[in-house]
Amino acid sequence: MTTPSEPGHVRPDPSLRAIMSERRQLINLAYRLLGSLAEAEDAVQETYARWYGMSRRQQEAIESPGAWLTTVASRICLDLLGSARARRERYVGQWIPEPLPGRTEWIHDRTAGTTVDPADRVTLDESINMAFLVVLESMNPAERVALILHDVFHYTFVEVAEIVGRTPAACRQLASSARRRVRASQAPVAPTARHAGIVRDFKQAWEAKDIDALIGLLDPDATAIADGGGLASAGLRPVEGCRQVAHLFVEVAGRAHGLTILERTVNGQPGLVAQQDGVTVTVYAFEVAGDRIKHIWAVRNPEKLRPWTTDTHGREA
Repeated sequence: MTTPSEPGHVRPDPSLRAIMSERRQLINLAYRLLGSLAEAEDAVQETYARWYGMSRRQQEAIESPGAWLTTVASRICLDLLGSARARRERYVGQWIPEPLPGRTEWIHDRTAGTTVDPADRVTLDESINMAFLVVLESMNPAERVALILHDVFHYTFVEVAEIVGRTPAACRQLASSARRRVRASQAPVAPTARHAGIVRDFKQAWEAKDIDALIGLLDPDATAIADGGGLASAGLRPVEGCRQVAHLFVEVAGRAHGLTILERTVNGQPGLVAQQDGVTVTVYAFEVAGDRIKHIWAVRNPEKLRPWTTDTHGREA
């Protein structure tokens, strides 16, 4: 039996558990700030690298390690957002945030609203639905960080100011501007039961290639946006208008032989997943306004579908 005095004994770091317990919160934050789970994980990894790059004395001098980690992660994300904006301007076609899978199907429970992502890494609420994340993409990095830190994670504007390097008053203005963008762009979130029922009806009409039924489920000004990451088969521009969108989906059903459409949770809301030969090829997220579908986001970029590619018995790993 090894005792503390014996050679080779490694004394456990009493702060390790507390430090690592912050990881989930940091992933929650970074995903919302970056719109990409892969980039969020990289940002959090860099945050921990900086923590463990310090000496023990430096670590012990930090009064609140959790606050330190959050500050560093936020600043890393702020820097990444600037470079990400330039990369996305060069992106082939439309850029859509990376969709998050849910563990469970929603087909059997129209009122279910308690799904979680595969590794329990991101808390699912309105701040990660696809419509909200798309609005975030229209904001400048400082607006995005101020809104997420204050409105979602409940940091004071004094704390936000320390992170983004601006005054509290400036951060208050940034968050206010961001809220106006959200209010102007988003329809009220439909209750889960209604959202699920409409998406289910859309799936059935799509499978039946029923143009009239699809048109009836779509808002007259509905849009469908595809992110293929350069795939030739993905549309480079949004499709607008209920008839055009309905015809698009019927065309997809007609040319994609062996396509299986599954009801799955996408970013905490009822969505659809298209599989071919058991492999996920497209993930669909929906914004429902009233009783009509207002927006459909179709993610086909294989790089963004990695969390969806290990489907076992209807559950994403």
